[in-house]
Amino acid sequence: MYISQQLKQQNIAEYLLYMWQIEDLIRANGFDMEKIRKAVIEPYPIAEEQKKALAVWYEDLINMMHDEGVMEKGHLQINKNIIIWLTDLHLRLLRSPKFPYYSAAYYKALPFIVELRAKGADKEAPELETCFDAMYGVLMLKLQKKEISDETQKAIKVIGDLLAMLAGYYHKDKKGELEIED
Repeated sequence: MYISQQLKQQNIAEYLLYMWQIEDLIRANGFDMEKIRKAVIEPYPIAEEQKKALAVWYEDLINMMHDEGVMEKGHLQINKNIIIWLTDLHLRLLRSPKFPYYSAAYYKALPFIVELRAKGADKEAPELETCFDAMYGVLMLKLQKKEISDETQKAIKVIGDLLAMLAGYYHKDKKGELEIED
C-alpha cells in the first residue's frame, strides 16, 4: 500500500508492474490473509497501526479479485483502467505533431511489439498491455534468476524507454502541465 501510493505518484508504469506483482503475491498465498500477514505484513518495518491499514488494503484487494473473477489470472479493473488511460494518452501523443521523440520511441519499439504479438501475446489487448506483459515477464525471469537473451534484453530496453517516456508524460498530464494538440 505504501509503496503503491508512492509509485502511483512518481511513476505510473512502475506502479502498474508493482500492482501486478501484488496480484500474483496474493495468488501465491492462496488468498489467505493469515499467510499474507506472516509473509508480507509482519516483516514490514512499519508501526502496528500502519500494519492494520496494510492488512485492510490486502483484504480489499482480495475481495476485489474475487468479485471481479481474477482469482486465477487477469488483472483488477483498477489496473486495467491504468492501461486504458495510458493507451488514450499514448494515442493522443502519437496524433500530435508536438511529440516527435515519443513517436520515434514508439516506432522503434513497434517491431518488438509486433513480434511479441506474433509469438502469442493477446492480439485483442492494447499494444501497451503487450509492452507491460513483456516487462513483467522479464521481471519475473530476473526474480527467478533465469537467463535473459541479449535479443530480449535489447527489446526490453527499447520497450522500457517507451514506457518510461509515456509515464513521464502521464505525470505531466495529471499535473495539468501537458498540452497536446490533435
